[in-house]
Amino acid sequence: MLEKHQVAVYFIAVFAGLLATTVVGLSSASLEAWVNPALAALLYVTFLQVPMTSLRQALTHGRFLSALLIVNFVAVPLVVLGLIQFLPDNPALQFAVLLVLLTPCIDYVVVFTHLGRGDAKLILAATPVLLIAQMLLLPIYLGLFLGADAAGLVQARPFLNAFFWLIAIPLALAWLTQYWAARRELGKQIEGAMGWLPVPLMALVLLIVFAAVAPQIGAASTDVAWTVPIYAAFAIVMPLVAYAVGKLLGLDVGAGRALAFSAGTRNSLVVLPLAFAVPGGGALIPAVVVTQTLVELVSELVYVRWIPRLIKTATEREAL
Repeated sequence: MLEKHQVAVYFIAVFAGLLATTVVGLSSASLEAWVNPALAALLYVTFLQVPMTSLRQALTHGRFLSALLIVNFVAVPLVVLGLIQFLPDNPALQFAVLLVLLTPCIDYVVVFTHLGRGDAKLILAATPVLLIAQMLLLPIYLGLFLGADAAGLVQARPFLNAFFWLIAIPLALAWLTQYWAARRELGKQIEGAMGWLPVPLMALVLLIVFAAVAPQIGAASTDVAWTVPIYAAFAIVMPLVAYAVGKLLGLDVGAGRALAFSAGTRNSLVVLPLAFAVPGGGALIPAVVVTQTLVELVSELVYVRWIPRLIKTATEREAL
């Protein structure tokens, strides 16, 4: 029931987060510390949805991993380089857009891939690869696009912390829970009970994030408005690019859909702590990053209907 109405739940959470600081008056600074714990809990229950026994098989899917790396770290930078030419000559604004668009999602992309009838196991297995690759390549791309000073703003430590707390620990706990569930009835019951948690936890993450960033969005609204058409254009173009790459490399339907979701879904929630940590970033950089989440939620609502129609099985094509 919750999954069917999850996008509405997410928008309610966003609205509640905005109200929490603008009306209720909660301290946004105190909420920032809760972002990563809430994300870790979300990723734990997300990882529980896919059997860990299938991860080894997914990781050996070399054709999909090749397509994933090509799309996210070759095609995306080229598209983003073109899009930022339409932004004002404001290095902080351009930096924030690059920070979020150059980093592929490692969290709720799994959920939306599953809802869009893509192979969520492949995306789940690839999350460590995606995080390590973006950690290594992001400073290089920022240096190429904005200069060495911008590249120096991104440090390795926050990414390493993100990998440890948001990937390694939740993944290990999910594996231990599944191991327990396979051998004990209590473990099986607990694993089953957690099946309804991804949507409420995603809503909690969004509520905390928007409560923490709402004042920044208001303070930087003029600059933030420039990013909305950029994010919308990215959301339209990238699944089409992924479709072309997937077709060229001969991916099956499930893998092709997973690739399209990864191409269009960005790592805004995970890079938000980086945005807060940028020296002199002020209100603008976190506001620009979180605005991408708003645009992306609308995009995901479209994706779960559009991508299965874009990338069809032979049976589905024959039925038309």
